[in-house]
Amino acid sequence: MKDLRRYLVLKYIQYLVLSSSNAISTLLGLLGSFYTIIILQSAKVSSKSTAVLISSLAKADILVSVSAVSEMVVWTFDVTISSTAFTSALLQNLLTANTHISCLLLSCVAFEAYLITFFPTESRHLRTVKKARLTSRIIWILVTAECALFQMDDLLKASSTSAPTCSPCVLLFHFSSTAAALLRSLSYFLGILLRIVNVYIYYKIFFSMSNR
Repeated sequence: MKDLRRYLVLKYIQYLVLSSSNAISTLLGLLGSFYTIIILQSAKVSSKSTAVLISSLAKADILVSVSAVSEMVVWTFDVTISSTAFTSALLQNLLTANTHISCLLLSCVAFEAYLITFFPTESRHLRTVKKARLTSRIIWILVTAECALFQMDDLLKASSTSAPTCSPCVLLFHFSSTAAALLRSLSYFLGILLRIVNVYIYYKIFFSMSNR
């Protein structure tokens, strides 16, 4: 459990403290996720809701691995990509999806820690493995839909110059562009809100434990 706590601290720093990811934090995050996945396979780790959330958090770094490996293959072997704009947008959207999934799951872990600290008995029916898996699945579905919308918007923007002005795709272009812009703004403000909420939760937990 000490290793899992260290992993959570690393992820909080990576996604909720640093303004943007860098090569060092990304590499440490990938190594930590790989190590955490191995730890969670051990019989010594009990199957609890927190472990389920942490497992889903570690698996989210698969998106970073796909993006990093793809860029390395293109750079190392000088691979020619037929649709550079599409691929570049896809790799960026995968990183965005990873960030959003990680922030939401870290917030779920923080909220669960808050319930354990202040409402251990009353919240027992909420802190189940089944509900943790359902929460993780919902987060993955929502962020996947967000990633698909961003990708469609980027694709339509890349092809907008060659598309005819009277094409029915114009309506789709304006809809996806507006929806993507609103979703990006919502994601930005939600990210700020999650940072504030997480700081408040751990502030309350810290002083509660200190008083005891």
